[in-house]
Amino acid sequence: MKLDILAFGAHPDDIELGCGGTLIKEVSQGKKVGIIDITEGELGSRGTRETRKTEAEEALDILGLSIRENLNLGDGFFEVNEASILRVIEKIRQYQPSIVITNAKSDRHPDHGRAYELVERAAFLSGLVKIQTELDGQSQEKWRPKTVLNYVQDNYLKPDIIIDITPHFDQKMKAILAYKTQFYNPDSTEPKTPISSPEFLDHLKGRAIQFGRNISVKYAEGFTCSRVLGVPSISNLL
Repeated sequence: MKLDILAFGAHPDDIELGCGGTLIKEVSQGKKVGIIDITEGELGSRGTRETRKTEAEEALDILGLSIRENLNLGDGFFEVNEASILRVIEKIRQYQPSIVITNAKSDRHPDHGRAYELVERAAFLSGLVKIQTELDGQSQEKWRPKTVLNYVQDNYLKPDIIIDITPHFDQKMKAILAYKTQFYNPDSTEPKTPISSPEFLDHLKGRAIQFGRNISVKYAEGFTCSRVLGVPSISNLL
C-alpha cells in the first residue's frame, strides 16, 4: 500500500496530540495516511503496555487512517543508530509517502528529540540506492519523501506553517481521549502526571486557539520544517 502521508511518533498518543487534526483533515480530502509508533510507551507512569495498545487502536479508528504499526524500539532507551535507522527506512520504503511527519526537534521529553533525529536521518538515507533493505525477502526500492514536517509539542516553537483544523478539532480531541489511562479521568486511581490534569486539556485547546489566531481561524496545528517550503503561487497564501 502506498500512502500519501506517514506520521511517526516516539510514543502512542504523540501523533494524536501533535498532528491529529491535520491527519483527519487529509483523510477527509481522500488522502491515504498511516502511523508508525516508534515505541509502545511502556515506561509511562499510567497504564500498561497492553492498555496503551488498545487505546492506540481505538484512536486509529477515530482518526480514520489506513495503517498503524509499532516498531517497539524501546521506550526511553531507543537510540539513533544504524539498526534503528534501517527499521525506519524499511517503513518509508514500504509505504512510499510523499510527506513524513514526526516529533518536534526539541521538547521536554528526550525521546521526542531523538525521534526527530531518527526520522529525519532515515528519510534522507532512504533515498540512497546503496543502502539495501528487504521486505518479506524482497529488495526494496529507494524512496525519499518530498517533505519532512515536525509537529510542535510541549515547548513553544515558532511554526513554519500552520494548518486550519477547525472542522476537525472535536474529532482530534476524541482521538486523544481514547487514551483513557493517560489523560484526565476523575475516576482514575493512576498516579498523577503532567498530562493527566484537566489543565493539560485546556492547554491543548489554548495552543490550538493560539495557532488559529495567527491565521484567523478558530483552531489550528503548527509544524516546523528543516528546509525551505514553496507554494505554486502567491494565491495559495490567501
